[in-house]
Amino acid sequence: MLAWLLIAGVNGVAQKALAQEYINPETTQEIGVKGDNIIPPSPFFSPEEPMAQVTSVSQLKDVQPNDWAFQALQSLVERYGCIAGYPDSSYRGNRALTRYEFAAGVNACLDRVNELIATATSDLVTREDLAILQKLQSEFAPELATLRGRVDNLEAKTAEIEANQFSTTTKLSGLLIVGIQGRTNNRGDVNPRDGQKDTNDAGTNINVISLAQLYLTSQITPSSYLFTGLLDGNGKSTPRFTNSVSRNDVLLGYEFPTDSLIVSDLNFHWLVTDKLAVMVGTEGVSMPAAFRGPNRVESAATGPLSYFAQRNPILNMGYGHGGIAIDWQFAKRASLQAIYTSYQPGNPGKGSGLFDGTTTTGVQLLLTPTDTLDLSLYYVNNYASDGCLLTFVGDECLTTVNTTTGKSAPLQTNAVGATLTWQISPRISAGAWGGYTKSYIPGQSGSVETTNYMVFLNFPDLFAKGNLGGIYVGQPPKITSSDLSVGNNVPDFINTGLGRAGGQPGTTTQIEAFYRFQLTDNISITPGIIHFIQPGNTPDSDSVTIGILRSTFTF
Repeated sequence: MLAWLLIAGVNGVAQKALAQEYINPETTQEIGVKGDNIIPPSPFFSPEEPMAQVTSVSQLKDVQPNDWAFQALQSLVERYGCIAGYPDSSYRGNRALTRYEFAAGVNACLDRVNELIATATSDLVTREDLAILQKLQSEFAPELATLRGRVDNLEAKTAEIEANQFSTTTKLSGLLIVGIQGRTNNRGDVNPRDGQKDTNDAGTNINVISLAQLYLTSQITPSSYLFTGLLDGNGKSTPRFTNSVSRNDVLLGYEFPTDSLIVSDLNFHWLVTDKLAVMVGTEGVSMPAAFRGPNRVESAATGPLSYFAQRNPILNMGYGHGGIAIDWQFAKRASLQAIYTSYQPGNPGKGSGLFDGTTTTGVQLLLTPTDTLDLSLYYVNNYASDGCLLTFVGDECLTTVNTTTGKSAPLQTNAVGATLTWQISPRISAGAWGGYTKSYIPGQSGSVETTNYMVFLNFPDLFAKGNLGGIYVGQPPKITSSDLSVGNNVPDFINTGLGRAGGQPGTTTQIEAFYRFQLTDNISITPGIIHFIQPGNTPDSDSVTIGILRSTFTF
């Protein structure tokens, strides 16, 4: 009955809106037009015309049995007694209903219903009502039985899951990646680099690379958990050209060969406050794990194929294992991440350990000015005990190996970079990053500088929901200048073996395109191609093209 009242009220308002244009009475009075000529005052609130309660619908002279709401009015009047008429015995059902009238009418009916419930009036539920309910129950008996069966099945499945779950506090997840790749035939100008293509690329055969990872996330408290990762990798894209520079041109994102199952992550996460989180551990405390990535599709399992296309190589620097990191959300659209990590935190020997070996300190400012724009700025300070930055991309070993000692000089490095991504539309995003490093041998003059950049386009849901396309073009880290002490400069060492000052003679350019087919929520297949121009920053080497088919299973 209350529903009928609501319908009647809304219908009246709709008729009013269609009948005439609304004009504010105060406005019309200001320009000399009487407001009550446009919108008549409601008699409901007129003290001269109070409404009186009626006990039968027949008392309302303007309500006829063929009116569309007659039965609703009859029930509200004769059964609940919550409808009032005007003193002239009219109901005026076609007149617009004001919000005050609506509130008063609903309140009167609710008061009457509450009164009936309190006094347990015998006709609150009539025999006819019970008969209707019984009829409905009979008509919908099959549907009710089906619904009851579904509920029982859900209860049984829930009980089974609870009885056989892995752990009440630990969640198990993981992934398996299997990639098939092959390279074109090409020749390189290496060792010495003298303008002659004298070395065949031995890595042109088709091979298989696999990577399996298991993760255990153990809840310690409502605001903390322990994260453990196990990893096993097989296969690699080597053999590559033999010089120490171009060895990383062809590294794939999931290429991580291990001799056996290793612990890849062992770290503790604690949400100190709603705005501040801390991570500390002996494995997996690195910038890729601690810093939020502005490239939202970054993933070796489901994103770009190469290691270089995942993120700015500066953020891989030092390849940290153990240390501490913080993440501070100091504003709604701004956060700060910082990290200190060591490459060999568990080895106390000289040139290793938590503070004496290859160590990295980094900080990142991540800004999201709008929902579609991400900007990150980062600074990294690294000490490499053997002169290798451990970015595993492009020019990463920046001092030569001494033929007498078999070791290379250490480097202290300062690096800066930025990454920008823009969600142009739900189906297109664009981005770019750039980076610069400057390194020196402690206690000596001279320095070595590198640069890198990448521009990319991502196409989420390309051709089908869940799929992803991507095009990435960039320059891996390249030694642009090197004036370390004679014998330590890599570019000239490759050219002549003397290691004199100078930068790389050419520039490597990487072009990558891929398309991920998301077959199910857990399975995807990604074909792609990677093309290198002037690999090893050597202008006289042939270009290298790699075809890849990556399959990924996650759970």
